[in-house]
Amino acid sequence: MSRMNLPATALAFALGLILHGAALAQDHKGHGEMAHGATGHGAMDHPPMGHGTPAATGEPITPIPAVTPADRAAAFPVLHRHMEHAPEINSYVVFNRLEVWDAKPGSGQAWEGRAWIGSDLNRLWLRTEGERTGGKTEAADLEVFYGRSVSTWWDVLAGIKHDFNPGDSQTWAAFGLQGLAPMKFDVSATAYIGESGQTAANVEAEYELLLTNRLILQPLVEITAYGKDDPQRGVGSGFSSMEAGIRVRYEINRRFAPYVGIVHERTFGNTADFRRADGEDTRDTRLVAGVRIWF
Repeated sequence: MSRMNLPATALAFALGLILHGAALAQDHKGHGEMAHGATGHGAMDHPPMGHGTPAATGEPITPIPAVTPADRAAAFPVLHRHMEHAPEINSYVVFNRLEVWDAKPGSGQAWEGRAWIGSDLNRLWLRTEGERTGGKTEAADLEVFYGRSVSTWWDVLAGIKHDFNPGDSQTWAAFGLQGLAPMKFDVSATAYIGESGQTAANVEAEYELLLTNRLILQPLVEITAYGKDDPQRGVGSGFSSMEAGIRVRYEINRRFAPYVGIVHERTFGNTADFRRADGEDTRDTRLVAGVRIWF
């Protein structure tokens, strides 16, 4: 080999080494990326979060079908009647007790009912209660009130009461309050002033406990007091009588419900003395059966 060709041969040899090294580096990089999933920055290339699920987009995975005219028609049916407001005048009649029992002098019957007609604020109220034993009416009365709503659950009453029995009939001026007390007790409290200055007061409370949707337990307590003695009617001054009962009714429908129950009645003070003088018991416990209706 001549001296003239030595530089060219060395230059060719160096160039070959450079090209061979570049090829090896490129090949090593390709193998590394396949083995480690390296990114351009050398970090491990993990799949997107969600364990392989597609990346979140604005579209739902299951597309919501478009609303059709049939869907709109079902959601907004054509109204064939105009909107109607509730009538201003309404009415309600209920006989809370229509019952019978077996008593010593003979069978007994009792009733208790009330009714109203009017608006939400002003109403005419009727209340009646009575009892018969052995075919004889022992007590019967009728009350007529003007009622004014003073809150969501309470009415103030003013009117008259007429007693048909016992003794001669008499009329009372009556003032009272009735409504729904806390714990959903239905309460009425009424004061009376008689024709001859006689006074009386009556408080009644009852509660309805739903045992099932149709089976209802109804406890009731009624207390009566008088301002002075009235021997003709067998009532004495002070705390006169108390009646406590518990009834279980089954609502065949909301308007008609037969029931059974037990009732205890007791007299006190001078009223008890009048009963003893007439040979009557001062307390009585009886099983009753009846029906509750409203319309």
